[in-house]
Amino acid sequence: MNGIMKSALRATALRGMLSSSRGTGNGGQPARALWNVCGRRQAVEIAPIVSSIKLHDFYGRRCYSKSHTKAEQELVDFLAEEIVAEKKAQKLKMIPTKLDDFTVSLNGAEVNLEKKDGTDTILIKFNVNHTVDSTDTEINPDSDDADIGEMKSKPTFVVDIVRGNQTLGFACSFNNERGASGTHPYNDIFGIDEITLYEGEHTDKVYSVSGEIIDGYLYDLLMNYLEEKGISNEFAEKLIDLSTCYEHTAYVSLLEGLSKFTSRK
Repeated sequence: MNGIMKSALRATALRGMLSSSRGTGNGGQPARALWNVCGRRQAVEIAPIVSSIKLHDFYGRRCYSKSHTKAEQELVDFLAEEIVAEKKAQKLKMIPTKLDDFTVSLNGAEVNLEKKDGTDTILIKFNVNHTVDSTDTEINPDSDDADIGEMKSKPTFVVDIVRGNQTLGFACSFNNERGASGTHPYNDIFGIDEITLYEGEHTDKVYSVSGEIIDGYLYDLLMNYLEEKGISNEFAEKLIDLSTCYEHTAYVSLLEGLSKFTSRK
């Protein structure tokens, strides 16, 4: 008789809690009240009425909903699909360690290229942040969809030719169109924005001159000089490909980190 009475009292207590939650008049309250029952299940012994396996599953789902907002869950779901799509679109799974004769090293968003040329050391530096312009997409003529194009990363880059304690520096950028290099209409995909020559470390005191205002013949000679050092149009095309692949890899890593951040509580 004691066992029957205890079971009846437990059932009465559970019905009382459920009926009190329905009396609020809010259509969303029953589920919220059930979660509260679930949260207090250690204080109220209800295991003989609801099976422990079903209660465990129900408790896990409600606790997940409590710790993650709707916006977070939608973000996690979207990122899962987006990461798969972006990885599928990646052309290179591994970033090359060499680009022509240059050794490639990576440091966050920064990319450094270095090679020896006789007594000179040639350094190329660029940063992939904010280098992809959605309005500057290259259309693939072989694509069935004329609206689909590949976004390219076209960073500004610095070329330093170091000889002893002196450095001849060129700040360069890619042209929107071939030949559109400021006041120097040559058939180049990149142009010289700034030229400087200094000893030791570069500081704000070092004089620099804009590539747009120097003599046109001098500009042409300097472009030829860069080409002899290996920075040609063909090399610049490869640099765009390298920057595009690395920027895409960094973007995928950002998505994966964002997914982990929002799914972890």
